[in-house]
Amino acid sequence: MEPQLLHDVADSVATVVIHHPAKRNAMTAAMWAALPPLLDTLAADPDVRALVLTGEGGTFCAGADISTLQGSPEDAQGLAVRAEDSLAAFPKPTLAVIRGHCVGGGAQLAGACDLRFAAEGSLFGVTPAKLGIVYPASSTRRLVSLVGPAAAKYLLFSGELIDSARALRTGLVDEVLPEGELAKRVLEFTRILASRSQLTQAAAKEFANGRTDRDVYWTEQMRGSGDTADGVAAFLERRQPRFTWTVPDRG
Repeated sequence: MEPQLLHDVADSVATVVIHHPAKRNAMTAAMWAALPPLLDTLAADPDVRALVLTGEGGTFCAGADISTLQGSPEDAQGLAVRAEDSLAAFPKPTLAVIRGHCVGGGAQLAGACDLRFAAEGSLFGVTPAKLGIVYPASSTRRLVSLVGPAAAKYLLFSGELIDSARALRTGLVDEVLPEGELAKRVLEFTRILASRSQLTQAAAKEFANGRTDRDVYWTEQMRGSGDTADGVAAFLERRQPRFTWTVPDRG
């Protein structure tokens, strides 16, 4: 099978799989370019309430497949940044599920997700200093927001790999689990995400990502959605809420 991004939708969760096992799931130029339109399609699908990004087999993503990148380093970096930004802008909750190496461009993709669950023994690295590449400003800010300035500088200055325990301590990942428990936990957690209010999630995501000028918009959405009334009624009636608000079409 050619290197590609595989995807499916089941139980309201879209799963995107980075498939390039011959090179530890390194992202080719075509794969970088394919991610934004794929995410647009999944964002517009009303059946999708959350998204999982993972790698084929025992590796998340070992970075960029440099052999497929044509033109200048700036052009190649632009492809990666556009893919990363499109993932960060996905309007529904995103979860990176990490096994093995999560390095370079793989770390960029994982960092652009809202949350990261990792298997014990996973390795993480931000490696531009090994190649003499200037890490993009947007990617640097995103890394700093996750781990803080000191840990971000450690990763960027050294290019060294850190293990899953240190990644958890620094905030680079949210949960670390034994390999045998990871899939079960991801299934359990994505079901929780899919059951919650998309209205709450979408507003919280905007605010957390620094978009703090839309209080009036989100208040109007809340008033008109019916989600709040049903959520309160469900709590009082001890039943599951029936949230009906969906993310507006971005097209």
